[in-house]
Amino acid sequence: AYTSFVPACSASFDLLSYYTTMVKLFAISVLYKGPESARLLKAAYDLQQFGFFQRGSVQEFMTFTSKIITERCNPCSRQSVKEQEYMCHVYVRADNLAGVVISDHEYQYRVAHNMINKVLDDFAAKVPAHLWPSTEESAIPYSELPATLTRWQNPREADALTRVQEEVEETKIILHNTIEAVLERGEKLDDLVNKSEMLSLQSKTFYKTARKTNSCCSFG
Repeated sequence: AYTSFVPACSASFDLLSYYTTMVKLFAISVLYKGPESARLLKAAYDLQQFGFFQRGSVQEFMTFTSKIITERCNPCSRQSVKEQEYMCHVYVRADNLAGVVISDHEYQYRVAHNMINKVLDDFAAKVPAHLWPSTEESAIPYSELPATLTRWQNPREADALTRVQEEVEETKIILHNTIEAVLERGEKLDDLVNKSEMLSLQSKTFYKTARKTNSCCSFG
């Protein structure tokens, strides 16, 4: 059976419900949380389970969702946002360096947040902080994320990796059932999508079409 992919946002990712089968990890991103918005510094994706012609929109919505969640997460806090079988895990450090992991619901919160810890520590050690606020993704000298994403796909290996470092206390992770719980009062996802400059017209059209489709159809 096909399942939907909505890392933290059913309105944007339920539209992909019939294009993917379950995997453990879909994406990992490193961002900088600026005063006005979050900047993507580096990211890696596993899009093999999606249809070829949908992958561009899938990746755009992953980045879009990661930025939304990061911008609404306070420094020194952790959140895991649930939407059906999928999760978007985010941690913003005191220095505003942030990590986001998009996974399925079966991937343990603790393991995901320990993964974020490891990635951010490594990134901060290799990429000077003065580059974070304004450097474009292509100019960031960091190439480890694809290998990290692959290595942590195996839950057993990932769990073993977390045992050699300080583990995140699960009680410190704030859980949300939907992205709507994260949005600020008065904000609507449809409006954020329409106003987004990072989403292509194709992705916005795909989003609207799939929302209409999902309003009357159920894919299982």
